[in-house]
Amino acid sequence: MSYFLGLDLGTGSLKTVLFDLNGKEVAVSEMEYPLYQPHNGWSEQEPEDWYQASIMTIRKVMEKSGVPAESVKGLGISGQMMGAVMMDQEGKVLRRAILWNDGRTSEACEHVREIVGDELFMKYSLTPARPGLTAAKIQWVKDNEPELYKEVAHIHLPKDYLRYRLTGEYATEVSDASAMQLLDIPNRKWATEILKKMDLTEEMLGKVYESHEITGYVLPEVAEASGLTTGCAVVGGASDNAAAGVGTGIVSPGRAMTTIGTSGTVFAYSEKPLLDPHKSVYTFCMPIPGAWHYMGSVNSAGGSLKWWRNNFYPEDLEYEAINKDAVSSAIGANRLVYLPYLNGEQSPHFNLTCRGSFVGLAAIHTKADMTRAVMEGVTYALKDIMSGIRNTGVEVDHVHMCGGGSKSDFWRQLLADVYDLPVSLPAMKSENSAALGVAILAMVGCGAYDSVVDACDKIIKMRDEVYAPVQENVAAYDNVYREFDALYPKLKDNFKSILSL
Repeated sequence: MSYFLGLDLGTGSLKTVLFDLNGKEVAVSEMEYPLYQPHNGWSEQEPEDWYQASIMTIRKVMEKSGVPAESVKGLGISGQMMGAVMMDQEGKVLRRAILWNDGRTSEACEHVREIVGDELFMKYSLTPARPGLTAAKIQWVKDNEPELYKEVAHIHLPKDYLRYRLTGEYATEVSDASAMQLLDIPNRKWATEILKKMDLTEEMLGKVYESHEITGYVLPEVAEASGLTTGCAVVGGASDNAAAGVGTGIVSPGRAMTTIGTSGTVFAYSEKPLLDPHKSVYTFCMPIPGAWHYMGSVNSAGGSLKWWRNNFYPEDLEYEAINKDAVSSAIGANRLVYLPYLNGEQSPHFNLTCRGSFVGLAAIHTKADMTRAVMEGVTYALKDIMSGIRNTGVEVDHVHMCGGGSKSDFWRQLLADVYDLPVSLPAMKSENSAALGVAILAMVGCGAYDSVVDACDKIIKMRDEVYAPVQENVAAYDNVYREFDALYPKLKDNFKSILSL
């Protein structure tokens, strides 16, 4: 039998999963690495850590599975989006990678807006200049590290740096490149007008592939270190959210997905590259030729709960006490509202200077109330995005849930009630949906299936259990959501002035 690897390059760790041709998990390995925050709002990592994690986890998966190396035909890489890895002519990394949740680029975003103009950004990237996207990060390095930038010959997204280390090829693919603001999203190629304005070249950014296409093969030294062979193909892969979309079967109209990992994402399939008239969500390329998706992200979704756990439940590694406490508090957390903006926010506010808040805190509140408020606040922020997607005219009738947050039975029902939509989970481990998605892309690229849709039809199965919204809860949560929704405009200026103290 043939086997395929899915590498999921996340913010906190890299996970490698080996799948058989039917999408069954054979072996899993995960390795964490540091996150560096040298200044308030900054977020960086060492790309070398990603490479070392990939080698170690692939080797462990191969050892655990006992699968012959020659049976592993291909691999796909899922990656955290919107980052920037700066490399010189020899492929040497020049500085730590600036990550998706980095909050330093507000001024650089305004500069790149002046250079390119929102008219061009809207024409090609289908959104005005945004501080969280890669173009603003490139401009920040230009503006603040000009001597270093003189040495820059290659600029890659995180997963594409890992591709370079595994194959020696400078390349990317359409779903991840969509979030750079440098791609012509309707036509799925580099936006040469934007590149010219920013003094960038296609050679700096690498060749753009469709997500299932083979971009290269494992290098001999990588094969020796990891336990693979040089015949193992590496396909385009996908952004983490698009990969999870494939891995949960969001490959046809009417379906949407919510992922709760470090960040949180709402993702909905689209047959056309439509512009969001409200400018509250992104339109990106699907890892399926001729398809696109709407997407918005909450910067600190699971990240909010992890921050809360680390500080107030440090021994609760499996979140068991947290879930128990959340259930013990009532809807609305005893009139307490949490805004989950620990590292600024993406959709719908696109404001990297806003910060997290508890509003309504009183002496009556317990740790359980605050725990529930954190989980509710994250879910209200996700509803902001779902509402933005539905306001574009996209019909959503069912939500698939994945990511670490999907392990929580409480959070599953909370999501169904706040969205007022039924929620289902993949039959396979939903926290590994992104790895499965890129493994499916590798299967298609290597010829095991005719198309991504065909592969998903045969592989993706959903659990029988469906979390239906409870209408009494829907109404109660909607009342709290209205208060949540009203708070950001009132606090927006305060967030900015507090940072200047």
